[in-house]
Amino acid sequence: MSCYHARLLEAVDIDPDARVLDIGCGTGQTTRAAARAASGGDALGVDISAPMLERARRLTNLEGLANARFECGDAQVHPLPAERFTIGLSRFGTMFFADPSAAFANIARALRPDARFVQLVWQDGSRQEWRAAVQLALTDELGAPSIPAADSAFSLADPAKVHAILSGAGFVDVQLAEVCEPVYYGADGASALHAIRSLRITSEPLRDLGRVSQFSGAHAGVNDCTGQQDAAEVGQGVFVVAGRDAAPLLEPVEAALDGVS
Repeated sequence: MSCYHARLLEAVDIDPDARVLDIGCGTGQTTRAAARAASGGDALGVDISAPMLERARRLTNLEGLANARFECGDAQVHPLPAERFTIGLSRFGTMFFADPSAAFANIARALRPDARFVQLVWQDGSRQEWRAAVQLALTDELGAPSIPAADSAFSLADPAKVHAILSGAGFVDVQLAEVCEPVYYGADGASALHAIRSLRITSEPLRDLGRVSQFSGAHAGVNDCTGQQDAAEVGQGVFVVAGRDAAPLLEPVEAALDGVS
């Protein structure tokens, strides 16, 4: 994910005095990177996984970053401080909301007026080479796909839907930029198989289908996809989504009335 990590940080362009909100921070890589960039500010990472946050805190302490902290909570309802953050970001942490409208509205309330929110989200599953390889490996004898076509990991793959949700939550100037970078899953097909099996997008359908043993066939699929045995690297389609928190409507009114007796 190093290519996408770099793309996100480039798009965010964090100021030294920034106050950064990182949604779905996981083990804190993006939060720590934000804290390093915001040397005169701070960074808060929010995630629903307590074990991941435990590791995030350990790694942050080892690095000696005093301006990074973490909170366990669901961004849909977590009590984020109002208008505190000057920038928000998320690296693949916003696609699994049960109520995305509520989540993005909550995030918007935590951002200062005109603050930017930049996120990485997956494009449609058809743009993911690794998923195509796994899908092929799990296709039954009749040719019917064994993984459901719709998956929450691709819930923000439709640009029109993204515009509607973010606009409804109070964001303006919403833009999507298409990015496709190779992602390294391991030194070979076996390593990539292990990595892919650990992903939520793969492990949950496999568990529900009771087809874990058949998934070993994806080893060959991954190798076919990469075209080589010694580097399991496949292309993945991603959108960089950026938007600004709209300034409160009250401000122009107050400005117009300023000085009027």
